[in-house]
Amino acid sequence: MQNQQLQTLMQGGQQMSGSLSFNGNNISKEDEEMSKSALSSFRAKEEEIEKKKLEVKEKVQAQLGRIEEETRRLVIIREELEALSDPMKKEVSTVRKRIDIVNKELKPLGQICQKKEREYKEALELFNEKHKEKVNLISRLMELVGESEKMRMKKLEELNKSIETIQ
Repeated sequence: MQNQQLQTLMQGGQQMSGSLSFNGNNISKEDEEMSKSALSSFRAKEEEIEKKKLEVKEKVQAQLGRIEEETRRLVIIREELEALSDPMKKEVSTVRKRIDIVNKELKPLGQICQKKEREYKEALELFNEKHKEKVNLISRLMELVGESEKMRMKKLEELNKSIETIQ
């Protein structure tokens, strides 16, 4: 747009310089050359600005292209991460739920075990007491049997002596 305005000004300036020289005004060739020089300098600056503008535009486009490519790569990486974490989350959740269930099952089983252990200890104590009692009774029985045998032997000897005395 600025180029169009500049060209319009230049054409107007050329027409004016041409018409001024025909009219015989006091515009000298130096002034004309200075205005041409200024115009060419202005054009050169405009072209330089346009060139830099195009360079910046190209750099921006290149950056946008790289950003789009990086964005695509990041999306792919995020999708891969989500794909990796989803099965793990499900498995972890399943295992945690199973652990909770087993913990709930273990609690009453632990109480049953403690109860059975107490019952076992009580039964073992009773068994040991009865066993001691049995051992004591067997010892007493052996003593009684031993004494009984002695007494019977003694009686038999007495009877044997009595029989011998009778004969």
